[in-house]
Amino acid sequence: MMKKIELYDTTLRDGTQQEGISLSVEDKLAITERLDDLGIDIIEGGYAGANPKDDEYFKRITNLTLKHAKIAAFGNTRKPNTIVEKDASILALLKSNTEIVTLVGKASAFQVRDVLETSLEENLSMIEDSVKFLTDSKKEVFFDAEHFFDGYRENPEYSIQTLKIAIKAGATRIVLCDTNGGNLPTEIGSIVSEVANSLKSSTILGIHTHNDTDTAVASSIAAVQSGARQIQACVNGYGERTGNANMISIIGNLALTMGYDVLSEDKISTLTEVSNFVAERVNRRPFPFQPFVGSSAFTHKGGLHAAATEKVKHAYQHIDPSKVGNVAGVVVSELSGRSNVMQRIKNLDLDEVLDENDARSIVNFVKSSEAQGYTYEDGEASLDLVLYRNIPNYETPFNLVDFMVIVENRRRSSFGSGWRLDGIEHPMLSEATVKIQVNDDIRHTAAEGNGPVDALDKAIRKGLKDFYPNLDQIRLTDYKVRVVNEEHGTGAIVRVLIESADDKQVWRTVGASANIIEASWMALSDSIEWWLIQTGTTPIVR
Repeated sequence: MMKKIELYDTTLRDGTQQEGISLSVEDKLAITERLDDLGIDIIEGGYAGANPKDDEYFKRITNLTLKHAKIAAFGNTRKPNTIVEKDASILALLKSNTEIVTLVGKASAFQVRDVLETSLEENLSMIEDSVKFLTDSKKEVFFDAEHFFDGYRENPEYSIQTLKIAIKAGATRIVLCDTNGGNLPTEIGSIVSEVANSLKSSTILGIHTHNDTDTAVASSIAAVQSGARQIQACVNGYGERTGNANMISIIGNLALTMGYDVLSEDKISTLTEVSNFVAERVNRRPFPFQPFVGSSAFTHKGGLHAAATEKVKHAYQHIDPSKVGNVAGVVVSELSGRSNVMQRIKNLDLDEVLDENDARSIVNFVKSSEAQGYTYEDGEASLDLVLYRNIPNYETPFNLVDFMVIVENRRRSSFGSGWRLDGIEHPMLSEATVKIQVNDDIRHTAAEGNGPVDALDKAIRKGLKDFYPNLDQIRLTDYKVRVVNEEHGTGAIVRVLIESADDKQVWRTVGASANIIEASWMALSDSIEWWLIQTGTTPIVR
């Protein structure tokens, strides 16, 4: 059995240092509980004393009953030429109520001289004083050797000295940090081996990498292969600048590719769920192409790939996606063949009503439509509707009779976006009139909106609300327009992509036309129709 690898998650600290990420205390507590349930060994809760939010987190974390994880507080060694007992950062670590504290200290001679602006000797004293004071105060100390790899290449003797003095003072983990993210995996692996030979210590070595050269995960893996037994990383690769090593990918590689002891199989099978959970908490859309857990990680577009995967599941998949809680899929596009469509048919449980002849017809339809501006790989819900509409005797939940959209702009102001009347600024007027048929009932409705698409959306919903009163569960979350054939100028085909959501799912639809309003109608109506089918909603007959 391979050695255990200790998982140290720093999403709540280093992850929040990425631009655009801000977590509330409630968010941090929720993520803590989810990571604990996953089986993460150590969770770095925040920067002790840095801000009121992290201080509040450390107060409230004592109210949580964690099943596995230990909480670590992060902080700096004492400042140069100060007394450790009076240093604000050190005292904040003492007050953090955590068993473990992670101290970051300089391990680069250049950083000490030119950034910290102190002597090499004083930096060593700072490390020793800080580690010893905290260990004497009954804290377990992890030492993060900042800028270690850059420092080691410049002055290896000094960088090693910083580690040895931390060990001597009582540190139980020595974490080598590629702080600037500029070292390649081969360099990381080689230096970790040299450090292990130099230290000849039972103290556990750790690795902390950043993704500035897009190699953070590979560098972490290389460090493990060279003797590191703790990995510091962030869920989904969040973190300073371009991010930290991705904890999700690291777990997947160590457990499923390399056979290391990290998490149980049942916990690994929740990786997709955990990734999406944290993404939701940080208010980021899950990245569809993220390895292991992305929605497109096991999706096949090429017809050859889809056909091969249909015969042998692992033909074009490095693992069974269910091992990480993900699913395989196929994309139907102009590159698709019959196998792609048949797989989609099976995924929708339509293989009893649609056969291979239908699949060939659908492939031809898709290729013809995409030649006219559609793209079904970005509008998968519209693709599903293509399949549904090929079912014999399929009946649509509603039909468009006609619609009209008016955009009115009277006497535009020289400085505003609307129009002026009697010296008063007014917004532009957008009004949509829609005539919709459900069964034999025709409804003629009108609505105003914040722009023509919003007006059209409101008019559609108004016309359908008596038949489908739960339509208010649907919300439009994104709207994108692309000119398909720019060379045709104002007469070019316009593609509209709409993303919609309810409380449980997100779906995308597409429309294409030389008229942007018509394209928008296609995408909007597809969105509603798809949702009605998926939810099994039938019209109310009055």
